[in-house]
Order: sequence, then structure tokens, then C-alpha cells
Amino acid sequence: MRPVRFFLFLLAFCGVMLSAAPRYNYRDEELSRIAKVTLQSLVETHYRSRISPVEISRNLFDSYFKMLDPSHVLFTQQDVAKFAGDRDKLFQQLEAGNYTFGFAVYEIYRARVKECREFSEKMLKSPIDFTVDESWISDRTKEPFPADQAELKELWRKKLKNDLLYYRLIQKAVADAPEAEKSASKKAKILDVSPEERVLRRLRDIDNDVSQRERIDILSLYLDTLAHVFGPHSGYDSPSQEEDFDIQMKLSLSGIGATLTNDGGFVKIVAIVPGGPAARDGRLKVEDRIIAVTQEDGSTVDLIDVPISKAVRYIRGEEGTRVTLTILPGESGKSATPTTITITRDKVQLVDSAAKSEIRTVTIDGKTRKVGVLTLPSFYFDYDAYQRHDPDARRCSVDVNRILGEFNRAKVDAVVIDLRRNGGGSLPEAIKLAGLFFTTGPVVQVRDRERQITVLNDPDAGCTYTGHLVVLTSKLSASASEIFSSTLKDCNRALIVGDSRTFGKGTILEVKTLEPYPIFSGRNFPAGALTCENAMFFRPSGSSVQQLGIAADIKLPSLTEEMELGEMFLDYHLPWDSIPAVRRANYKEVTPQRIAELARRSAERIAHNEEYQKLLREIELYRVRRDHKTISLKEDVRLKEYLEEKALSDRTESILDSTPEDKDKKLPDPVLDEAVNIAADLSLR
Repeated sequence: MRPVRFFLFLLAFCGVMLSAAPRYNYRDEELSRIAKVTLQSLVETHYRSRISPVEISRNLFDSYFKMLDPSHVLFTQQDVAKFAGDRDKLFQQLEAGNYTFGFAVYEIYRARVKECREFSEKMLKSPIDFTVDESWISDRTKEPFPADQAELKELWRKKLKNDLLYYRLIQKAVADAPEAEKSASKKAKILDVSPEERVLRRLRDIDNDVSQRERIDILSLYLDTLAHVFGPHSGYDSPSQEEDFDIQMKLSLSGIGATLTNDGGFVKIVAIVPGGPAARDGRLKVEDRIIAVTQEDGSTVDLIDVPISKAVRYIRGEEGTRVTLTILPGESGKSATPTTITITRDKVQLVDSAAKSEIRTVTIDGKTRKVGVLTLPSFYFDYDAYQRHDPDARRCSVDVNRILGEFNRAKVDAVVIDLRRNGGGSLPEAIKLAGLFFTTGPVVQVRDRERQITVLNDPDAGCTYTGHLVVLTSKLSASASEIFSSTLKDCNRALIVGDSRTFGKGTILEVKTLEPYPIFSGRNFPAGALTCENAMFFRPSGSSVQQLGIAADIKLPSLTEEMELGEMFLDYHLPWDSIPAVRRANYKEVTPQRIAELARRSAERIAHNEEYQKLLREIELYRVRRDHKTISLKEDVRLKEYLEEKALSDRTESILDSTPEDKDKKLPDPVLDEAVNIAADLSLR
């Protein structure tokens, strides 16, 4: 599924309380006009210009069924076959303003959700046998649709057992919890509602939500899927969604500070906002799945199969209030057992998200070296303050320039820039920041949909730091981070270390309102907005960042390296491409021979580093859990698996784990430690 504006706007916080606006009552011809305009805008604006109407139609056909039913537990192959005659014609239909396919498929979806609810209600009238030795495929996104109704209902039976087991294990975890935690859980009424009732409530909520959606909301689902077929970061927002997002970006940002996506019916964490409550707490991690939310008054809402927009509203809340999240830890794989995390909602302070620095002293080969460590969570730029001519407007290039000045005065021998969790931000700031490390030259090339190329250069001939430089990246480093890293790599100014590659997001987005189009046709009504990938950026060397990302010169083992993160895993991503290189300086900071020697010395240190060996054991445990394709529906087996994994986890200290008691302590970070060692090693020549 497409992460919700993940790389368009990094600060997609959970926390703003929204009020529902009066809904416009759309007529058929108005919905038809919106459908035509959306398709027209995508064809005229999107970077992916060479795609045939038949290909768009087929991809839209497949994607719409997948979007409505990602786990393949609602539609049958017979359902899909009924619409086979439309598979090559959807482009022409939308071009003529015909959106009936989207509504007809949704009606089957609506009916099937109700049937599933009624089936489960009937099944729960009799005792469920949890002693039968059978299993459930935990990730059905790549499984075929069931062949017919009989196979579908067998899936419903197993899914119901699996859902019940989740809640039975939650209750056992609460019952076995220490007394302090247990009292908090009782207040949340987790033990007061049976697993059967919790499942029934969730099914009723889903059924009500699906059955009550208005026609513009259904059209929005269809058109958003259409945009996604052009590119994974493109999308259509209905007028109400557009308004919600505008409010979210303009009001005070309070909540937990996490970016979410839908993953096979689960609400999954795709990013933790630097400086936010979740980041400060330290327990919520990327890849964790939130399955329930409990408010301070004890009311609990289950989030399995709940639309992401609705899930976000439950997680949002007023500053200072506490929210309890029931999660399936991502590092525990498919057989994870639920645990709870309570976080106090708070505003995300910009200062907490700003660049941070420290100077470390390390000894390599008996020689002492000082290494400046600069952590940059995003390429931030307070544009509103800048427009007001506020002299204190925060800009990452200004903050980093100040920190580099401090490093120069301290006479550091090398600098490490940590971009492992930097998902992007301001392109102009990325260009300015790169220019702090060399005198002048190209930073990035941009090619638009007309294939016109623009070269963006460092605007300042000055250079703040001229010493040895290491850039630490991961699969979470994206967009502006990749522009910055690739520029320094292409002119041999810096050594790139970390995960094997970065995210690979090499497209530029444009957000355009569709309001003017209906007006031009003589009508004036809310039409929503379109997000569109309209250009691609390229490295000075001519290589695209898209899909493949930036390769590390020296690979360091990490948990993120093992995760399926990156553009290449997103449906319909644009392919890697290249254009002619532009002339650039060669600073000869690193050579292939030097890189090979540094990599060899790094591997030797890792082999003898106790903290890194702990991390490697955690990585191996993660691989085992990740590769579990099925989970048992036999309760004693499921519990046994959980206890075995918990025992292993307790014996393996992870750098990604913390508790309320130690969250203010500095946790081990062997990956950063080794990057510092490499930087010190680099300075020895």
C-alpha cells in the first residue's frame, strides 16, 4: 500500500482533532466530471507519460480489487471474473466520465463485508475449538483470491480463529503482567470484554463504516487507485480528505508523532517523527503494527481492518492526554504476541527535530582522534517564518553551518553525518547543505515530463568544512537525503556507510487542486486535489536515485537492512533511468583501494565488538521470525511459540529496545559507533 504522503510531507503527525465539515451532495454529472478531470490531469501532468490506455486499464482493474481487499479474504475469483469484460476498457470509461465499475465492485465489497460479519456472528454462537492443529497464512497479500464461496467461508473460519487468538493472548499477557501494569490495563477495561465480543464489535464497526460511505468517498477510493497506477506517491484526495490534511498541517501538531500505513489490514508504523512523543518514549518502532487503541477513559477500539484515515482519528488526541496502543512488535515477525505501550500525547517541538551534535574521542591503532557526530532528522525549513522575515526562522543549513563551525574550532579530525532516519524535506536546503562541504558545482539534475533537464548548483562558493567526511545512511534515508548523499559520493567528497542502499525515492511531487476545472465547464463544486509525480531528479553522475537508491561504500549490518523497505517494493514505481553526467570536481577523498582497506578493518572490529555481536544475534532472530509464513491456530502451540521467542528476546539486548525506566539513558548504537570508528580510521592516512 502507498504510505500516506510519507515522503511528500515528512511531518504527517497523528494528533490534530478535526471536526467534520458539511458534506456537499454530489449529482451524477458532477461525479462524472471529477472522474474525467482526474484522468485528464494525470495524463497531462504525470512524469510517466509513456503508458498505454490498455495498460492503465489492466493495472487499475487489478489494483482496485487489491486495494479494497488486500488480504484476499472478501472477493472470490468468480467475483473478479464477472468484470473481465471491463479489464481493458476502464481508461476509455473514465475518459468518458463513466465511473460505474468502481461503484459496482464496491457494492460486492460492501455486501461481502456484511456477509463476513453475519458468518462470524453465527459461528461465535458455538464454542470454538482451539485444539485443532491447523494454521493461518499471516500475510495473504500475495495469495490468490479464493476460488469460490466455499473456499471463502473456510478462510473466514480460520481468520476468525486467528483474530480470537490475538485477543485471548492479549488477555493472557495482561493477566500475567506485573501488578502496576495490570492495574493500568484493568482501567483500560481490556479484561472486561471477552475476545468474542471484541471481534463482534470490530466487525460491526467495519460493516457500519463500509455501508455508510457516501458516493464521493467511493469515487475517491477508485480515483486514488487510478493515481496510484501511475506512480506509488501519486494520489487523489476528496474534498473532505484535502480539508483534513490542510487542517493537520496548519494547526498545532500534537499527538504521538508517527507516520502510518495500511499493511494487509494492519495499521503499520512506517516512520517515527524525530522529537515527537513516540521518539522520546523510544518503545514504538518502525514495522510495529497497532491493533487496538485505548483512551484515558478506558474505551478501546480495535484497528484490525479499519481504514487508515479512521485509525488516525482514534490515535489523535489533545496535548497531555495518554493513549495506550496495543501493538504486534515488528521485530517479532508474523507470530508476534500483543503488548501495550502507553504514550502521552504532546506537541512536536521543532528544536527536538533539529540537527544535534556531539564530539567523540576514539583511539585507532594507538592514535587518538576527535570525531564530530552530526545527527540530522530531516531537511527542515520553517517557510512561514522565513516569509515573515523572521530572523530566527529555523533552517537546517543554518544550524548545520553553525555546528560545523563548532567542529572546526574544536579541531575535529573527521565528521560523521547521521541520516539513517532522515526521510527528506526541503530540496533547497539539501542543496545548500551539500554546498557546505565543497566550493561550488552541481548538486542535482531535474528532468521534467517533457524531458527537459535543469541543473541545480551550489549557490555559494564558500565551504565551511573541508576535512574527512562520512555519511551514515539506511533504507529509511530518502529523497533529499539521497540528493545530499549522492552529490558528495559523486565528487568523491564523502564515504557513504550503512545499509546496502537508501530508500530510492527519486521523484518530485506536485499537489494541484482540481477546483478550477469544474468552473471552466460552467459548474462550481468541490472537486478535491491530485498529488502527482511530475519530475525525476538525477545525480551529477547522471544516474537516477529512483528505485535503486544510493549504494553504500561500506555496508554495516543493521535491522533496517533486513526489512522490505524502499521504492522497489512499491507497486508501479517508476524505473531507474539515467541521463548524461555533468562536469563536477573530484576531491579524491576516497579511492577504491582505500575503501577496501577501511572495510576490512571495520569487519575486524565488528567481529570483536560485544555490542555489535548482540545486534547480530538480534538480526538473526529477526530473520527467523520474518521468514515464518504461517502461524498456528492451536492455542497451546501459539503460546509456546510466543514464550520461546520472548525468552530469546530477553536474552538478546536490542539497540532498538527501551523501557520507561531507561528511556532517558543513552542506548547502545553499535552502527553509529562503527561509523565513528571508520571516520577516525579515514583520518589516519
